[in-house]
Amino acid sequence: MKSTDVLVIGSSAAGLVAALTAKSVNPEKHVTVIRREDTTLVPCGIPYVFCSVETTEKNVLPSNSMFEGADIDLVIDEVLSIDREKKVCLLRSGTDIAYDKLVIGTGSTPIRPSWLEGGDLNRVFTVPKDKSYLDDMQKKLADARQVVIIGAGFIGVELADELAKNGNSVILVEKLPHILSLAFDQDVSERAEKILAEHGVEIRTGHGVRRILGDTAVTGVELEHGEVIDADAVVLSMGYHPNTDLAREAGLPLSKLGFIEVDEYMRTEDPDIFAVGDCAEKRDFVTRKPCATMLASTACAEARTAGTNLYKLSVVKTFSGTISIFATALGDTGFGVAGLTESRARAEGFDIVTGTFEGLDKHPGSLPGAHKQMVKLVVGAESGMVLGGEVVGGPSAGELTNTIGFIIQNRMDVNAILTAQIGTHPLLTASPAGYPLVKAAEIVSRQIMAGLVDHSGTKV
Repeated sequence: MKSTDVLVIGSSAAGLVAALTAKSVNPEKHVTVIRREDTTLVPCGIPYVFCSVETTEKNVLPSNSMFEGADIDLVIDEVLSIDREKKVCLLRSGTDIAYDKLVIGTGSTPIRPSWLEGGDLNRVFTVPKDKSYLDDMQKKLADARQVVIIGAGFIGVELADELAKNGNSVILVEKLPHILSLAFDQDVSERAEKILAEHGVEIRTGHGVRRILGDTAVTGVELEHGEVIDADAVVLSMGYHPNTDLAREAGLPLSKLGFIEVDEYMRTEDPDIFAVGDCAEKRDFVTRKPCATMLASTACAEARTAGTNLYKLSVVKTFSGTISIFATALGDTGFGVAGLTESRARAEGFDIVTGTFEGLDKHPGSLPGAHKQMVKLVVGAESGMVLGGEVVGGPSAGELTNTIGFIIQNRMDVNAILTAQIGTHPLLTASPAGYPLVKAAEIVSRQIMAGLVDHSGTKV
């Protein structure tokens, strides 16, 4: 029987960072990582292998060399079971490996609904983090005349844009009224729809799918109202579910949403077993309700917490909840959101005020490459605390969204934004007199001071 001090299951973003952190904090400990695949893909880069990046080979995490450089053992195998009493994992190869501390980072799997007739036909794909599957999918989509993508979340939207760039005829079907509507307010979703349409993507929102048609291979998609769309390939982009079978079979409690229950140190019920990433339980930072956020950035934060706390509880997950910070790009327009949108905040019953400002991300605006930049802030009406924000703009939209996330995490109010010292430069940022984040905060502040708020929701 083999043995190791720290055993990490999985080496996507969560497993990779957990292992590296564990070794950095405890250099004297033997750290071993077990994963099924020879290579690990950059998860958020997967849609781009279909055009922009060109191949999966150009979208690989350099985890092998990182493990080697950190003196971490990598084993290509699969964990079949966990014996918590003996602290032993059984591998598919028949090997047993004993551990002192265990980190579960088993990730998530694309949803292929059992109720969807025709979902198992040939040329009906999902979008997994599996290199060989994606290589085969890429070859088959290359000659597809018309591709129907079901589901307009981030993966569906990004894949639609990439396939359209690649010359495919693409129809994007979404049951909700707008694309990306679980992440953005309607006005931002409409901006994204306009860009996708300009890129040649046909969008069908407000339509659910009844079934996928075909005998052995797909020939079309029937919508709930009876319309049939011709298709010789279909991509299911209907979300992901956490891979928790291993934990469940080991007797670890799962949350109501099916994630592995963890505390603020990322420990499970078993003090020697931690869980991180897509498989681990999360609660929304603002609402305190369970949430199903699956983000590599969140996974890395959790992994750093777990890796540090394996042998000594020295770091609490200080963010005490998950802030959903999403970003994407369509063409040269970036979209970002952090925390609660206006519609979500109102649905949750929060008493809020909002402020929106649109300016330019360089000054003067006549500079080459200047983009319009819109910032919208969602703020507690009484406290002035920032609960969320959305950004639409050029390449800086992603980092500005991260700034809003930092503001939310540190429970800053609009006054902190108004008095913040911000560095600016004509080629890099908006004007100091017209910085969209500050101007949006000004608009909110004026409304609060003037009492232009309907105090009908939860006081924040």
